[in-house]
Amino acid sequence: MPPVETPRPAPPARPRETRLRALDGLRLVAALMVAAYHYGGRDGDVAKAWGSSPRHLFPALHQYFAYGCLGVQVFFVISGFVICMSGWGRPLRSFFASRASRLLPAYWVAIVLVTGVFALPMVAYKTVSPSDALVNLTMLQMPLGVDRVLGVCWTLWAEIRFYALFALCIVLPGANRRRVILFCAGWTLAYAIAQGAKQPLLDIVLMPEYAPFFIGGVGLYLVHRDRRDIHAWGIVAVSWLIGQHYAVQQLWHAPTVHAFSHRSASGIMLVVTLGFLAVAAIALGWLSWANWRWLTVAGALTYPFYLVHEHLGWVVIHALHRGLGIPSYGTFLLTVTVMLLLAWLLNRYVEQRLTPMLRTALARPRPRL
Repeated sequence: MPPVETPRPAPPARPRETRLRALDGLRLVAALMVAAYHYGGRDGDVAKAWGSSPRHLFPALHQYFAYGCLGVQVFFVISGFVICMSGWGRPLRSFFASRASRLLPAYWVAIVLVTGVFALPMVAYKTVSPSDALVNLTMLQMPLGVDRVLGVCWTLWAEIRFYALFALCIVLPGANRRRVILFCAGWTLAYAIAQGAKQPLLDIVLMPEYAPFFIGGVGLYLVHRDRRDIHAWGIVAVSWLIGQHYAVQQLWHAPTVHAFSHRSASGIMLVVTLGFLAVAAIALGWLSWANWRWLTVAGALTYPFYLVHEHLGWVVIHALHRGLGIPSYGTFLLTVTVMLLLAWLLNRYVEQRLTPMLRTALARPRPRL
C-alpha cells in the first residue's frame, strides 16, 4: 500500500491591514521629488533636452530641485515598511509571486518603450544595443555590467537585493516580531562590518549605503504594529543616525562656482529626517485622516511614472521647449503631466491586466505527480 500522506497544516491567515492611503500619497511625492531632480536639478542629458543648463532656466528653484534625488532614500524607507507589512504571514511562493507580478509587467513595457523611442532617428539620445536591451529585461543589468535602458533601474537592483534578504531571513522561516528585530539588528551589524572590511562582495549583498533606509522602514512597520515597542524605536533611531550619514557622504560636496548646485549637509539631513518623520506619522496613525480615494490612484501611478519619467521626459521637454517654444516652467509642468498620463495608461492597460495573471500563474502550486 502507498504510504498515507499526512496533510500539511494550513498557513496562518494573514491579518487584514487597513490600507494606508497616506503612504500612497507619500510614494507619489517621492517620485515627483526624483522627477524634479531629473528635469531641473542637474546637468547632463537633460541640459541637451532643454538646450541650456537648468540652472539658467530655473535660477530660483534649481538649488531646491537638486535635493530631489533624496526621494530615492524616502522610497527605500517606504519600501521597508511595505515589504514587511506585505510579507508578514505570507508563504514564500506567495511573496515571490506578489513582488514579481508587481515589478515586471510595467518594467518590461517601459524597457521596450524607451528602447523604441530612443531608436527613432529624430531622437538624439543614444540607445543601447539589442543584446543589452534583452539583458535589461532580466533586471540583472547592473551586476552584469550591461548598459542600462532605464537610468532609474539601479534602485530596482537595490530593491531586489532587499527582497531576497527579507525573503530568506523572514518570509521563509515565518515572520514574527522577534525574528524581524534580529534581522534588523543582524543586518545593521553585518553592513557595518562589511563597510569596515571593504570587501566588494559583502558590499553588493549587504548594501551599506542603502540598508539603513530599508531597515528603518521595517522598524517603522513594527512601530505601526505596536507604538510602545522600544526595540522598534531603537531600530528606527539607529537607522536614521546612520542613514543621514551615508546620504551626506554620498551627496554633499564643497560649494564651488563650477558645480551645478550645492547641497548643504544640513539640507540633506533635513530631507532625510522629514522622510523618516513622514513615514513615522503614517505608522502612528497621525495621518489616518488622509483617506481620500484618489491617493490610491496616486500610489498606483507611482511605479510606472518612476520607470518612464526620466528618459521619455527628456524627449517631451525637447519637443515642448525647443520645438514649440513653451517657457521652461510651463514645459516642466506639462512634462510631469504627460508622464503621469503615460503612467495612468501603463497602469490601466498593462498592470491591471497582466499583474493579476502573472501573480496567479506564479502563486499556483505545482501539481503533485
